[in-house]
Amino acid sequence: MKINLSKYAGFCDGVERAYKMASKASKDEKTKKPVFMLGSLAHNSDVVRKLEEAGIKKIKFDGNLKKLFNSKRKIGTLIITAHGVGPKIYDLCKQKGINIIDTTCPKVVKIQHLAEFFSKKIEKVIIIGEKKHKEVKGTKEWSGGKAVVIENEKDLKNIKWGKDEKVNIISQTTQDEKFIEKIVGLIEAKYSNSKLINTICLATSNRQKEARQMAKENDVMIIIGSPESSNSTNLWKISKEINPRSYFIERLENIDRKWLENSQKIGITAGASAPSWIIDEVCFFLKKKL
Repeated sequence: MKINLSKYAGFCDGVERAYKMASKASKDEKTKKPVFMLGSLAHNSDVVRKLEEAGIKKIKFDGNLKKLFNSKRKIGTLIITAHGVGPKIYDLCKQKGINIIDTTCPKVVKIQHLAEFFSKKIEKVIIIGEKKHKEVKGTKEWSGGKAVVIENEKDLKNIKWGKDEKVNIISQTTQDEKFIEKIVGLIEAKYSNSKLINTICLATSNRQKEARQMAKENDVMIIIGSPESSNSTNLWKISKEINPRSYFIERLENIDRKWLENSQKIGITAGASAPSWIIDEVCFFLKKKL
């Protein structure tokens, strides 16, 4: 039996950068304590647990700033996660003397700036993405709440702008490229004066293309990632469309040996927030036991 590991599996540059910054802060005596991260640094419970073991506490944040800065919680340093956040938090932290470690992925920062720029020009902005995703919610806040989020075709039908409006289209960095192409085609048909700014992460694009190819070439596909992770879930959906024997796991113990019966080639890929130690455990197990 042959094990084929994706060359793009695991942490993307943005998550790698965020994890290193947070880990460094946990060890640095100069870091103002206590240290909190604003939700999950990356959408993976194993990554979050590692940071909590290092002394960084997680705050469940639903967008309510009053709850975040309540008087019962003392915050020395607040870590902004790789997904980014809206602009108001930065001002409030400054007012309250809270230090910030901003691990927002540079690619997400670019999207935030685009949303802000086009909205200030009084041009329409469409974000193709998941309405409840942290990156999308934060980007919309940078637009002053003016951007419209398109999650499906129905959302587009609900837009009632004039047909001559100038429309700027951006997307969540981890969206499925095929879905973006479909929605952009529909937007362009409705608004002729529309323009797509490609904001999908190159790592996401490469990972998705490779997953499509691997799903064709392997008998079984194992996709490693968290159910909370948009890019990991998309990888599984992409693979399963091509290869029905595609399985989504969070860690080693989720593997069912029955999945692997009558197979000669097993493909393994992983989302951008899946840590290397989980990927290594899965590969080691498969190589040793099968």
